[in-house]
Amino acid sequence: MQATAQMLETRNFIDVRFQDQPRYLQPAGIYWFEALSVAAFSDPAAREPWAYRIPSLLGASAAVLLTGWIGATLFGASIGMVAGLLLAASLLMGVEARMAKIDATLLAAVLVAQASLLRIYLDAAAGIATRRRWAAAHWAALGAGLMLKGPLVLLVSWGTIGGLLATERRGAWLRNLHARWGIPLMLAVVLPWCVAIGVASGGDFFARSVGDNFLGKVAQGQQAHGFPPGYYLLVFGASFWPGSLFAMLAIPFAWARRRTPEVRFLLAWIIPTWLLFEAVATKLPHYVLPTYPAIACLAAAAALAPSAWRFGRAWRWVGRAYGVAWLLVGLALAVAGPALLWVLQRRIDALPVLASLTGVALAVLALRAAWQSWPRRAMAWSGGAALVLFASTYALVLPNLSVIWLSPRIAAAVAAVRPCPDSVLASASYSEPSLVFETGRNTKLVDATAAADYLAGHQSCGLALIGGREQAAFHAQMQALGVMSQALAQVAGINYSTGRQLDLTIYAAKPP
Repeated sequence: MQATAQMLETRNFIDVRFQDQPRYLQPAGIYWFEALSVAAFSDPAAREPWAYRIPSLLGASAAVLLTGWIGATLFGASIGMVAGLLLAASLLMGVEARMAKIDATLLAAVLVAQASLLRIYLDAAAGIATRRRWAAAHWAALGAGLMLKGPLVLLVSWGTIGGLLATERRGAWLRNLHARWGIPLMLAVVLPWCVAIGVASGGDFFARSVGDNFLGKVAQGQQAHGFPPGYYLLVFGASFWPGSLFAMLAIPFAWARRRTPEVRFLLAWIIPTWLLFEAVATKLPHYVLPTYPAIACLAAAAALAPSAWRFGRAWRWVGRAYGVAWLLVGLALAVAGPALLWVLQRRIDALPVLASLTGVALAVLALRAAWQSWPRRAMAWSGGAALVLFASTYALVLPNLSVIWLSPRIAAAVAAVRPCPDSVLASASYSEPSLVFETGRNTKLVDATAAADYLAGHQSCGLALIGGREQAAFHAQMQALGVMSQALAQVAGINYSTGRQLDLTIYAAKPP
């Protein structure tokens, strides 16, 4: 959000920066979308986070609708409807839809490319001539995906094609992709900016984004996110909850119908992408989000199939064991909200507690229906549980956890005590990007000694934010510089990124 705000302030839409540092992690696409949203609905000076999140909301909504279309194309309208609802109800999709980041918007681009590829694939299997607009949509979506997060969109699309070629041993249908003009169309979307940023950065963007960020994540876990293979299977039960129960129950269905074109396409979509990300060293739950629409389609098709969930004895026991684990995840999600309110702020709110009890009851009913092979009832109860629990979390719990929302509280305190309209804050103990977003791009993220130096050099208007651990170093440097300080305000809370309790004091130089 801060990089987007600076883009609007400086009118530089090519070279993305956070403060005075280049932000060369991915192309500029998401910043353009957010800048367009802010320009249309807000103002950079207003610092309204909701305006930056609209692209994610629209991307998530488009992804749900496209999942419905893909499911309906493969299996019929009812299954498409259920597939879209499974994706919409999932924990990870709900989180991504509410954050000002790339992945929900990227998912929409991935699904346009996959929907177009599906249409071309099915038409070829049926001997029907495919209109060229589907190929154009495919390549244009790949270009948009490249502008959002680089090669990831190609991994999904080309992984699907590779999976189909490996299982079918035929590729004549790929002629309908019209790669001779499709690839230039894709490149026409992304190359102008690539040339511009290459010139502006002297090639540094590609060295950092491709060499350090993209390839670096393959070789080693970055930012403390390195996990062994199997990580995504382990977290899937929670990240796709409540649909993870139905995804597991769809495995026998997918295996039995693996040679049908519909299921083969979905498996070719899921398996190569999933295995690739399991092999990559750096792992975060949202990396496999592009596979979730295909999983939702399989889960919906299995649940609404004739004689659904009629398993043998062995798989029935596997399903029951997984169902218990699924219920425990639901219980953890239900308890989390009221528990956080109590542990962090010592408060008990009746509505979150009631929502938790209701959610657990609905989850129990869903699991009971699944054990009795009543898929429609199970989906209805589990969807109700997700609706109640997530609505409570987003509307009642998170907004009231003021202890973790440090940046807005610091910004409010700074606004109340700043000696000059253009006072700049030097923060020695709290360096979250949200602080820069709230207090301005001139905010200085420094250590205690540098904060004291800044305050000594800007005695009329300067401010310093110092935590308890840095107090001694700060005051020692101020004393060495011969400058007295005065405490103007205090802010206490928890840094949600690190989990550390912080006791912060805002200082100014004391007039002589």
